[in-house]
Amino acid sequence: MKVLLFDYRESEKAFFERNKYCDFQIEFKEEALSEKTNLSEEEYCDTFALCVYRSSILSSDVLKKFKNLRVIATRSHGFTHIDLDYCYRNRIAVLNIEQYGENSVAEYALGLIIALTRKIKPAIIDISKHEVDPRKYEGELLDKKTIGIIGCGKVGVQLGKIADFFDMKVLVSSYKDTPQFERFCNVVPFDTLLTESDILFLHMPFTTETYQILGKEEFEKIKHGAYIVNTSSVELINLEALYNNIKSGKIKGAALDILESDYEKGKIKELGNETMSTKTNYETTKKLLDLKNVIITPHIAYNTVEYIDYVLDTTMNNIRDFLKGINTNRIC
Repeated sequence: MKVLLFDYRESEKAFFERNKYCDFQIEFKEEALSEKTNLSEEEYCDTFALCVYRSSILSSDVLKKFKNLRVIATRSHGFTHIDLDYCYRNRIAVLNIEQYGENSVAEYALGLIIALTRKIKPAIIDISKHEVDPRKYEGELLDKKTIGIIGCGKVGVQLGKIADFFDMKVLVSSYKDTPQFERFCNVVPFDTLLTESDILFLHMPFTTETYQILGKEEFEKIKHGAYIVNTSSVELINLEALYNNIKSGKIKGAALDILESDYEKGKIKELGNETMSTKTNYETTKKLLDLKNVIITPHIAYNTVEYIDYVLDTTMNNIRDFLKGINTNRIC
Protein backbone atom coordinates (compact mmCIF):
# COMPACT_ATOMS: atom_id res chain seq x y z
CA MET A 1 0.00 0.00 0.00
CA LYS A 2 1.70 3.17 -1.24
CA VAL A 3 2.05 6.13 1.10
CA LEU A 4 3.73 9.36 -0.02
CA LEU A 5 5.20 11.24 2.94
CA PHE A 6 5.98 14.89 2.17
CA ASP A 7 7.92 17.47 4.22
CA TYR A 8 10.28 14.70 5.33
CA ARG A 9 12.71 16.17 7.85
CA GLU A 10 16.11 15.04 9.04
CA SER A 11 14.75 14.80 12.58
CA GLU A 12 12.17 12.22 11.44
CA LYS A 13 14.65 9.75 9.99
CA ALA A 14 15.56 8.16 13.31
CA PHE A 15 11.89 7.35 13.94
CA PHE A 16 11.48 5.51 10.64
CA GLU A 17 14.78 3.70 11.15
CA ARG A 18 13.39 2.32 14.42
CA ASN A 19 9.91 1.67 12.98
CA LYS A 20 9.96 0.03 9.56
CA TYR A 21 6.18 -0.16 8.85
CA CYS A 22 6.56 -3.13 6.52
CA ASP A 23 2.82 -3.14 5.83
CA PHE A 24 3.21 0.17 3.95
CA GLN A 25 5.24 1.11 0.90
CA ILE A 26 6.42 4.54 2.04
CA GLU A 27 8.13 6.99 -0.29
CA PHE A 28 9.75 9.97 1.40
CA LYS A 29 9.70 13.42 -0.18
CA GLU A 30 11.68 16.25 1.41
CA GLU A 31 9.67 18.96 -0.35
CA ALA A 32 6.15 20.10 0.49
CA LEU A 33 3.28 19.04 -1.75
CA SER A 34 1.80 21.84 -3.85
CA GLU A 35 0.61 22.64 -7.33
CA LYS A 36 4.26 22.97 -8.37
CA THR A 37 5.02 19.36 -7.38
CA ASN A 38 5.79 16.97 -10.24
CA LEU A 39 5.31 13.26 -9.57
CA SER A 40 5.43 10.22 -11.81
CA GLU A 41 2.32 8.80 -13.43
CA GLU A 42 2.72 5.71 -11.24
CA GLU A 43 2.80 7.82 -8.06
CA TYR A 44 -0.35 9.69 -9.08
CA CYS A 45 -2.09 6.42 -9.91
CA ASP A 46 -0.98 4.08 -7.11
CA THR A 47 -0.89 6.35 -4.05
CA PHE A 48 -3.40 5.29 -1.41
CA ALA A 49 -2.42 7.75 1.33
CA LEU A 50 -0.76 11.14 1.58
CA CYS A 51 1.11 12.10 4.74
CA VAL A 52 1.79 15.84 4.90
CA TYR A 53 2.58 18.77 7.16
CA ARG A 54 1.00 22.25 7.16
CA SER A 55 3.50 23.58 4.62
CA SER A 56 1.86 21.37 1.99
CA ILE A 57 -1.11 23.05 0.28
CA LEU A 58 -3.60 20.40 -0.84
CA SER A 59 -5.95 22.25 -3.16
CA SER A 60 -8.48 20.51 -5.37
CA ASP A 61 -6.09 20.97 -8.31
CA VAL A 62 -3.43 19.03 -6.41
CA LEU A 63 -5.73 16.32 -5.11
CA LYS A 64 -7.51 15.54 -8.36
CA LYS A 65 -4.21 14.32 -9.84
CA PHE A 66 -4.27 11.34 -7.46
CA LYS A 67 -6.54 8.76 -9.05
CA ASN A 68 -6.91 6.30 -6.16
CA LEU A 69 -6.30 8.47 -3.10
CA ARG A 70 -8.33 7.35 -0.08
CA VAL A 71 -6.78 9.03 2.94
CA ILE A 72 -4.82 12.16 3.88
CA ALA A 73 -2.98 12.13 7.21
CA THR A 74 -1.67 15.52 8.27
CA ARG A 75 1.06 15.64 10.90
CA SER A 76 -0.55 18.67 12.51
CA HIS A 77 -3.56 19.69 14.54
CA GLY A 78 -4.63 22.27 11.96
CA PHE A 79 -6.07 21.17 8.63
CA THR A 80 -6.91 24.40 6.79
CA HIS A 81 -4.20 23.58 4.24
CA ILE A 82 -6.45 20.80 2.90
CA ASP A 83 -9.47 21.33 0.65
CA LEU A 84 -12.04 19.53 2.81
CA ASP A 85 -14.90 20.17 0.39
CA TYR A 86 -13.06 18.23 -2.30
CA CYS A 87 -12.31 15.44 0.16
CA TYR A 88 -15.98 15.22 1.21
CA ARG A 89 -17.14 15.03 -2.40
CA ASN A 90 -14.59 12.38 -3.31
CA ARG A 91 -14.79 10.27 -0.15
CA ILE A 92 -11.22 10.94 0.91
CA ALA A 93 -10.69 10.62 4.67
CA VAL A 94 -8.72 13.39 6.42
CA LEU A 95 -6.94 12.53 9.67
CA ASN A 96 -5.13 14.92 12.00
CA ILE A 97 -3.26 15.04 15.32
CA GLU A 98 -5.58 15.78 18.22
CA GLN A 99 -2.92 16.74 20.74
CA TYR A 100 -0.56 19.65 20.13
CA GLY A 101 2.46 18.99 22.34
CA GLU A 102 1.16 20.92 25.31
CA ASN A 103 4.28 20.23 27.38
CA SER A 104 6.60 21.27 24.55
CA VAL A 105 4.72 24.50 23.84
CA ALA A 106 4.20 25.45 27.49
CA GLU A 107 7.89 24.95 28.34
CA TYR A 108 8.90 26.96 25.29
CA ALA A 109 6.50 29.75 26.27
CA LEU A 110 8.09 29.89 29.71
CA GLY A 111 11.49 30.19 28.02
CA LEU A 112 10.24 33.12 25.95
CA ILE A 113 8.79 34.81 29.02
CA ILE A 114 12.08 34.51 30.90
CA ALA A 115 14.03 35.70 27.84
CA LEU A 116 11.86 38.82 27.69
CA THR A 117 11.78 39.67 31.38
CA ARG A 118 15.53 39.06 31.84
CA LYS A 119 16.50 40.92 28.63
CA ILE A 120 18.46 38.00 27.23
CA LYS A 121 18.24 39.06 23.58
CA PRO A 122 19.83 42.53 24.00
CA ALA A 123 22.53 41.03 26.24
CA ILE A 124 23.44 38.49 23.54
CA ILE A 125 23.44 41.16 20.82
CA ASP A 126 25.61 43.54 22.86
CA ILE A 127 28.16 40.96 23.94
CA SER A 128 28.63 39.92 20.31
CA LYS A 129 29.49 43.57 19.59
CA HIS A 130 31.73 43.86 22.69
CA GLU A 131 29.44 46.64 23.99
CA VAL A 132 28.39 45.23 27.36
CA ASP A 133 26.63 47.48 29.89
CA PRO A 134 25.04 45.46 32.76
CA ARG A 135 22.82 48.41 33.70
CA LYS A 136 20.86 47.85 30.46
CA TYR A 137 19.96 44.26 31.34
CA GLU A 138 18.19 44.68 34.66
CA GLY A 139 15.43 42.12 34.61
CA GLU A 140 12.28 41.34 36.53
CA LEU A 141 11.30 38.36 38.67
CA LEU A 142 8.20 36.38 37.72
CA ASP A 143 7.30 36.02 41.39
CA LYS A 144 3.97 37.78 42.06
CA LYS A 145 3.48 38.83 38.43
CA THR A 146 0.09 38.27 36.81
CA ILE A 147 -0.17 36.22 33.61
CA GLY A 148 -3.31 36.43 31.49
CA ILE A 149 -3.85 33.29 29.40
CA ILE A 150 -5.86 33.87 26.23
CA GLY A 151 -6.83 30.48 24.85
CA CYS A 152 -6.92 28.14 27.81
CA GLY A 153 -6.90 24.71 26.21
CA LYS A 154 -4.35 22.05 27.13
CA VAL A 155 -1.38 24.31 26.37
CA GLY A 156 -2.82 27.15 28.43
CA VAL A 157 -3.59 24.82 31.34
CA GLN A 158 -0.05 23.44 31.30
CA LEU A 159 1.46 26.93 31.28
CA GLY A 160 -0.95 27.92 34.05
CA LYS A 161 0.40 25.08 36.21
CA ILE A 162 3.97 26.23 35.57
CA ALA A 163 3.07 29.84 36.31
CA ASP A 164 1.43 28.81 39.58
CA PHE A 165 4.62 26.99 40.57
CA PHE A 166 6.49 30.26 39.98
CA ASP A 167 4.02 31.91 42.38
CA MET A 168 2.38 33.95 39.61
CA LYS A 169 -1.27 34.95 39.61
CA VAL A 170 -3.10 33.25 36.72
CA LEU A 171 -6.03 34.96 34.95
CA VAL A 172 -8.26 33.43 32.28
CA SER A 173 -11.39 34.77 30.65
CA SER A 174 -12.67 31.34 29.62
CA TYR A 175 -11.40 27.78 29.64
CA LYS A 176 -12.44 24.24 28.91
CA ASP A 177 -13.81 22.02 31.65
CA THR A 178 -10.63 21.30 33.61
CA PRO A 179 -11.48 20.96 37.33
CA GLN A 180 -7.81 20.83 38.41
CA PHE A 181 -7.22 24.22 36.82
CA GLU A 182 -9.82 25.88 39.03
CA ARG A 183 -7.52 25.52 42.04
CA PHE A 184 -5.07 28.11 40.80
CA CYS A 185 -6.72 30.18 38.07
CA ASN A 186 -8.93 33.25 38.38
CA VAL A 187 -11.74 33.56 35.84
CA VAL A 188 -12.29 37.21 34.93
CA PRO A 189 -13.91 39.21 32.09
CA PHE A 190 -11.67 39.61 29.05
CA ASP A 191 -11.25 43.36 29.60
CA THR A 192 -10.14 42.71 33.19
CA LEU A 193 -7.58 40.22 31.94
CA LEU A 194 -6.19 42.87 29.58
CA THR A 195 -5.98 45.62 32.19
CA GLU A 196 -4.50 43.52 35.02
CA SER A 197 -2.03 41.17 33.30
CA ASP A 198 1.72 41.81 33.38
CA ILE A 199 2.18 39.09 30.76
CA LEU A 200 -0.34 38.14 28.07
CA PHE A 201 -0.02 34.65 26.60
CA LEU A 202 -1.90 33.62 23.46
CA HIS A 203 -2.39 30.08 22.23
CA MET A 204 -5.59 29.33 20.34
CA PRO A 205 -6.65 28.25 16.85
CA PHE A 206 -6.79 30.96 14.18
CA THR A 207 -10.41 31.41 13.03
CA THR A 208 -12.54 34.28 11.81
CA GLU A 209 -13.62 34.76 15.45
CA THR A 210 -10.07 34.93 16.82
CA TYR A 211 -8.61 37.05 14.03
CA GLN A 212 -6.80 39.97 15.71
CA ILE A 213 -8.21 39.17 19.12
CA LEU A 214 -5.63 41.72 20.20
CA GLY A 215 -6.55 44.60 17.92
CA LYS A 216 -6.14 48.36 18.24
CA GLU A 217 -8.97 48.69 20.77
CA GLU A 218 -7.58 45.89 22.93
CA PHE A 219 -4.11 47.47 22.96
CA GLU A 220 -5.65 50.61 24.43
CA LYS A 221 -6.89 48.53 27.38
CA ILE A 222 -3.72 46.49 27.98
CA LYS A 223 -1.81 47.30 31.15
CA HIS A 224 1.10 49.71 30.65
CA GLY A 225 4.40 47.83 30.73
CA ALA A 226 2.96 44.42 29.82
CA TYR A 227 4.72 41.70 27.82
CA ILE A 228 3.03 39.70 25.05
CA VAL A 229 3.84 36.09 24.08
CA ASN A 230 2.13 34.36 21.14
CA THR A 231 2.88 30.70 20.35
CA SER A 232 0.08 30.09 17.87
CA SER A 233 -0.78 32.23 14.85
CA VAL A 234 0.47 35.66 13.84
CA GLU A 235 -3.09 36.58 12.84
CA LEU A 236 -4.23 36.71 16.48
CA ILE A 237 -2.50 40.08 16.88
CA ASN A 238 -2.69 43.33 14.93
CA LEU A 239 1.05 43.54 14.29
CA GLU A 240 0.99 47.22 13.39
CA ALA A 241 -0.69 48.04 16.71
CA LEU A 242 1.83 45.83 18.51
CA TYR A 243 4.75 47.62 16.86
CA ASN A 244 3.36 51.08 17.63
CA ASN A 245 2.75 50.18 21.29
CA ILE A 246 6.25 48.77 21.68
CA LYS A 247 7.77 51.89 20.14
CA SER A 248 5.71 54.09 22.45
CA GLY A 249 6.88 52.11 25.47
CA LYS A 250 3.45 50.88 26.54
CA ILE A 251 4.39 47.27 25.71
CA LYS A 252 7.75 46.33 27.25
CA GLY A 253 8.43 43.47 24.87
CA ALA A 254 6.94 40.68 22.79
CA ALA A 255 7.79 37.14 21.72
CA LEU A 256 6.12 35.72 18.61
CA ASP A 257 6.50 32.14 17.46
CA ILE A 258 5.14 32.95 14.02
CA LEU A 259 4.33 30.48 11.26
CA GLU A 260 7.30 29.26 9.23
CA SER A 261 5.63 30.37 6.01
CA ASP A 262 4.91 33.90 7.22
CA TYR A 263 8.54 34.91 7.11
CA GLU A 264 11.04 32.90 5.11
CA LYS A 265 14.17 34.08 3.29
CA GLY A 266 12.78 37.55 2.68
CA LYS A 267 9.88 36.31 0.58
CA ILE A 268 6.13 36.26 0.96
CA LYS A 269 4.92 32.76 0.18
CA GLU A 270 1.60 31.62 -1.22
CA LEU A 271 -0.29 30.22 1.76
CA GLY A 272 -3.59 29.12 0.27
CA ASN A 273 -6.25 29.18 2.99
CA GLU A 274 -3.79 28.57 5.82
CA THR A 275 -3.55 32.13 7.06
CA MET A 276 -4.73 35.66 6.37
CA SER A 277 -1.18 37.01 6.21
CA THR A 278 -0.71 40.17 4.20
CA LYS A 279 2.13 42.22 2.83
CA THR A 280 1.50 44.68 5.67
CA ASN A 281 2.10 41.92 8.23
CA TYR A 282 5.28 40.97 6.44
CA GLU A 283 6.65 44.51 6.42
CA THR A 284 5.71 45.04 10.07
CA THR A 285 7.42 41.77 10.99
CA LYS A 286 10.63 43.06 9.44
CA LYS A 287 10.42 46.19 11.61
CA LEU A 288 9.74 44.11 14.71
CA LEU A 289 12.81 42.00 14.03
CA ASP A 290 15.00 45.07 14.46
CA LEU A 291 13.79 45.70 18.02
CA LYS A 292 15.92 44.37 20.88
CA ASN A 293 12.87 43.75 23.06
CA VAL A 294 11.15 41.55 20.46
CA ILE A 295 11.86 37.86 19.94
CA ILE A 296 10.61 36.15 16.78
CA THR A 297 11.05 32.42 16.17
CA PRO A 298 9.89 30.27 13.21
CA HIS A 299 7.00 28.31 14.79
CA ILE A 300 9.15 25.90 16.80
CA ALA A 301 7.40 25.82 20.18
CA TYR A 302 6.18 22.27 19.51
CA ASN A 303 9.48 21.13 18.02
CA THR A 304 10.96 18.59 20.42
CA VAL A 305 12.26 15.09 19.73
CA GLU A 306 9.59 13.62 21.98
CA TYR A 307 6.72 15.43 20.29
CA ILE A 308 7.88 14.65 16.75
CA ASP A 309 8.07 10.95 17.64
CA TYR A 310 4.56 11.17 19.12
CA VAL A 311 3.21 12.85 15.97
CA LEU A 312 4.73 10.27 13.63
CA ASP A 313 3.56 7.32 15.74
CA THR A 314 0.04 8.78 15.98
CA THR A 315 -0.08 9.56 12.25
CA MET A 316 0.85 6.04 11.20
CA ASN A 317 -1.58 4.55 13.74
CA ASN A 318 -4.30 6.85 12.37
CA ILE A 319 -3.78 5.36 8.91
CA ARG A 320 -3.78 1.81 10.28
CA ASP A 321 -6.99 2.47 12.22
CA PHE A 322 -8.62 3.83 9.06
CA LEU A 323 -7.82 0.58 7.26
CA LYS A 324 -9.51 -1.30 10.11
CA GLY A 325 -12.61 0.88 9.82
CA ILE A 326 -11.81 2.88 12.96
CA ASN A 327 -12.18 6.65 12.59
CA THR A 328 -9.39 7.79 14.93
CA ASN A 329 -8.78 11.56 14.70
CA ARG A 330 -10.89 11.73 11.55
CA ILE A 331 -11.93 15.19 10.34
CA CYS A 332 -13.96 14.09 7.32
